[in-house]
Amino acid sequence: MIFWISSYPKSGNTWLRILLASYYYTNDGIYNENVLKNIDQFPQKKYFSGFNYDPKVPTDTIKFWTKAQEKINRDKKLRFFKTHNAFGALNNFDFTNRENSIGCIYVVRDPRNVITSLKNFYQMNDDQAFKWMTNKNQYIYDVHKFEKDGFSDFQFISSWEINFDSWKTQKKIPIKIIRYEDLLNETYVVLNDVIRFIHKTINSKEKIFKDKIKNAVSSSSFSKLKEKEEKEGFSEAQKSKVGDKKIPFFNLGPKNDWNKILDQDLKDRLNNIFKKKLEELSYKLS
Repeated sequence: MIFWISSYPKSGNTWLRILLASYYYTNDGIYNENVLKNIDQFPQKKYFSGFNYDPKVPTDTIKFWTKAQEKINRDKKLRFFKTHNAFGALNNFDFTNRENSIGCIYVVRDPRNVITSLKNFYQMNDDQAFKWMTNKNQYIYDVHKFEKDGFSDFQFISSWEINFDSWKTQKKIPIKIIRYEDLLNETYVVLNDVIRFIHKTINSKEKIFKDKIKNAVSSSSFSKLKEKEEKEGFSEAQKSKVGDKKIPFFNLGPKNDWNKILDQDLKDRLNNIFKKKLEELSYKLS
C-alpha cells in the first residue's frame, strides 16, 4: 500500500522525505543521499511502463493513475511516495483511492515563503510566480526530460489553496497535516509525531527508536544539506535556463522570510487572496 508524502511544490516535501528515509531506510538514522531513492515520486514515466499512452499529450497518463498504483501494490509492501498532485479526479480519473493508498502526510507552508522558493527554483519574477501559484489549472512536468519522456511525469497541482484543500477535505484515507514552519522550529517533535502517526495508520507494533530520530534530525539540518549540496551537488536540483549550471536546491532555508524579502505590493496581493487560509493555518498577516 502507498503512504503519500504530499505537498504543494517548494513546501518542504523533500526535507521530510530525507528525514523519513533516514529513519526508515538506514540502520542508524544518519542521512546519505542514496536512501532518498527509497521514497520515489509518483507519477513518473517508469510507473507507466506497459500502459498505452501518448507522452506528447499532457493528461494522457491520468487514465492510468490508479492502474499504475495497483501494479506497484501487487507485492503488498508498504511504500512511501512523494507527490505534488492534487487529491481528487481530473477528467473523471481519480488520482488515487482507498484500495491503493493507506495514508498521507501533507506538508503545508506559508504561501508567502513558497513564492520566494518558486521564484528561485523556476526562475520566475513576482508576477509570474503569483499567477503560477494562483492558477487552478496549473500542472508541472520535468522540463529537462521532456524530449525523451514527454509529459510522462505530468502532475496536476492546481493552485496553492486548492492543492491544500483537496488533501485536507478528502475522506478516503487518514491524513496528518504538518506546517513546514513547525518542522523547521521543532524538527524532532514533529518528526516523532509523524512517525507515530505512520505506525498507528499502518497498525505497526514496531518500537520507535528515539536515537534514530535524533540522528535523522542532526544529519539532515538545512545547513548540513546546503553544505553537502555545495560540495557534492544534489540530484533533484534543476538546471538553470541559461547555461548548464544548476540552481541551488537548498537555497535560503530559515532565512526565507517573506516579510523581509517581498515588496509591499506582492505582500498585499498574497495577503488578500490567501487571507482565510493564512488565518486558518495561524500564519500572521503582517
